[in-house]
Amino acid sequence: MRRFAAALPLLLACAAAFAANGRQVEKLDRGVVAIHTEDGNFVSWRALGTDPAGLVFNVYRDGQKITPTPTALTNFVDAHAAAATVYSVRPVLQGAEQPAASADATWQQPYKTIPIQKPADGVSPDGQRYSYEVSDGSAADLDGDGTYELLIKWQPTNAHDNAHRGYTGDTYIDTYKLDGTRMWRIDLGRNIRAGAHYTTFLAYDFDGDGKAEVMMKTADGTVDGIGKVIGDARADYRNASGYILDGPEFLTVFNGQTGAAMATTSYLPARGSVAAWGDDYGNRVDRFLGGVAYLDGHRPSAIFSRGYYTRAVIAAWDWRDGKLSSRWVFDTKDGGPGAAVEDQGSHWLSVADVDGDGKDDIIYGAATINSDGKMLYSTGLCHGDALHVGKLDPNRTGLQIFMVHEQPGCYRGKGIEMHDAATGKVLWSLDGEGEDVGRGTCMDIDPAYPGEECWAAKGGLMSAAGVQISPRHPRAINFGVWWDGDLLRESLDRAMIEKWSPSEQRLQTVLDARRYNAASINGTKAPPVLSADLFGDWREEVVWRSADNTALLVFSTTIPTSHRIPTLMHNTQYRAQVAGQNAGYNQPPHPSFYLGEGMSPVVQEPIYVPTE
Repeated sequence: MRRFAAALPLLLACAAAFAANGRQVEKLDRGVVAIHTEDGNFVSWRALGTDPAGLVFNVYRDGQKITPTPTALTNFVDAHAAAATVYSVRPVLQGAEQPAASADATWQQPYKTIPIQKPADGVSPDGQRYSYEVSDGSAADLDGDGTYELLIKWQPTNAHDNAHRGYTGDTYIDTYKLDGTRMWRIDLGRNIRAGAHYTTFLAYDFDGDGKAEVMMKTADGTVDGIGKVIGDARADYRNASGYILDGPEFLTVFNGQTGAAMATTSYLPARGSVAAWGDDYGNRVDRFLGGVAYLDGHRPSAIFSRGYYTRAVIAAWDWRDGKLSSRWVFDTKDGGPGAAVEDQGSHWLSVADVDGDGKDDIIYGAATINSDGKMLYSTGLCHGDALHVGKLDPNRTGLQIFMVHEQPGCYRGKGIEMHDAATGKVLWSLDGEGEDVGRGTCMDIDPAYPGEECWAAKGGLMSAAGVQISPRHPRAINFGVWWDGDLLRESLDRAMIEKWSPSEQRLQTVLDARRYNAASINGTKAPPVLSADLFGDWREEVVWRSADNTALLVFSTTIPTSHRIPTLMHNTQYRAQVAGQNAGYNQPPHPSFYLGEGMSPVVQEPIYVPTE
C-alpha cells in the first residue's frame, strides 16, 4: 500500500491535466465477465482509458489468486474450471494491488438473457390490430454505478416509413438493468408517429454529474417514466392518412435513473411549413436523425436534425446545470455557402473531429458541418443510405469517409467513394452503374492490405487505397464486430457473425445466434439491437432480441486475444457513434484511431471523469 500511496500524487496530477485538456467520459467499472466454455471459464475485463501506464492485473477464483504473475492482458482462460465459480480481478500498480472488481455469476452459455416486458397489443383508429417488436437500442450508465444499462425502443408492427400512409401505435422507450430489472418506460404517445425515421433517443451524461440523461423529441400526450403527462393528454393531431403534421413538438430531457421529465422546450429543428421540406404530404418533413458531439472539445452536446432529401436543418443543444439551451442551428434555407448542404443528407449522421482542431464535426452524409454550426464542405454527390467515418486508411493523414450514393444524375459516376474527411476531396470512387447504391461498408477483413477494406452493393472488394482486391466481395454488407482474437473485424449481419476468408473468398460462420433463438431487427436492414464494447475486454458485445420479443440476448466473445486495447467506450468518437446507433439506417461505430492488422499502439486521447 505504501507504493500505491507514493504513486497517488502522480495519478492525481495526471487526472488534473486530463480535466484541463481532455474530454469528459463515463466513470466505468472493470466490467468483469466470466463465461463457461468447453475449455473452462473465460474471464475478461476492461482496461480503462484513464489507467496509468504499467497497470497489470491479478485474477482470483473464489478468492484464490490464479495468475502466477500479474498479466498485462485483459482476458484469461481458467482451464477446466467448474462452471459454478466466482471471479474477481485486482489491478496492480507498481507492485501494489488495488481494490478488486468482481464478475457476476459465471454465464453458463455464450450469452446473457435479460427478460423484457413487451407492451400490450393495440388497435389503430381504422380497426387494425398491432403488437410490438424490439427495435433499436442504446447503452448508458443511468444510475452512476459504472455499469451500463440498456435502452430499447418498442416499435409497433404497424410502424410505417414516412413515404407510406397509415396509423401507427405508440412508440415506447424502456430501460433495463443487466439483471432484467426495468427501471422505467416512456410512452411517446399518439402524436409521435412510429417508424425508422421518427424517433432518435440520446442517452449520455450531458451535464457531467456521473449519470446519463435521455433526450428525445416528444409531443402532447407523451408520458414520462413516472407517469406524468407532457402537454395536453387529450390532443390528437393524426390526420386521415395517419401522418402528424400539426400540433406542438417538444424536446425533453429525462432523468436517466427515474425517467422523469426534467425539462421540456419547443423542438428545434421546428416543423414550420410542411411543403418547405420537399413535399406536402409528410414524407420529407419528418426525417429525423440525432447524435452526440463534443462541439467545444471537452463536453458533449446533443445533435438533432430534420430533413435530408432537400432542406436540412441541424440543431445543437446543451444540458448544463439543469438548463437546456440551444447552442446553434444550421439551416440550408438561410442561404450562403450552407445552401450547398441541401440534398446531401444520409439516412444516418456520424460524428468525428475531421479537421483535427479538437472539436467534433457533424458528417451529414455528403456534407460536413463544422463544430461551430457552419458548413465545412459539401462533396455535392447527394443523398445516400450508408456512410462510415474513421481512420480507414492508416497510410493517409487524418480521417476518411466512405459513402454510397443514391441519385445517378447527382453522383455522376461516383456512386461509391472515399473522401478526405477534412476537405471533402474524393480519394477514389467507383461507378454506381446508374443505380441507387443502397448498401456499403468498411472494415479490415484482409491482412494483406493496409487499412479497412470497403465494398458496396455494386463493384468489387476495394482496399483503403482504392485498389480492387477482387471483383468478388462478401455477400453481407451490414455491420461489423471485433469478435475473435486478431485485429481484423468480423461481419455482423442478421443474427450471424462471420469471418472473411481471403484465400477462399467467402464468409465462414463464427457464431450463428439463430441457434439460440436470436433475431435481428428492422426487416431487411437486419442489424442487431446494439453492438458496442459494453463490458469485458476491448472486443464488442452484440445485443439481439429473442425471436419472440421476450428477452434481450447479450453475446460476448470467449476467444482469447493477445492484444490489449483500452475500452473502446473511452474513445469519444466511438462512444458518440454508439450513442447515435439507434438513428435511421445505423452503421457500426469506428474509433478515431486505426484498429486493424498492423495498427500502431493506441495513443489514448486526453480524457477525464468529471465525478472524480
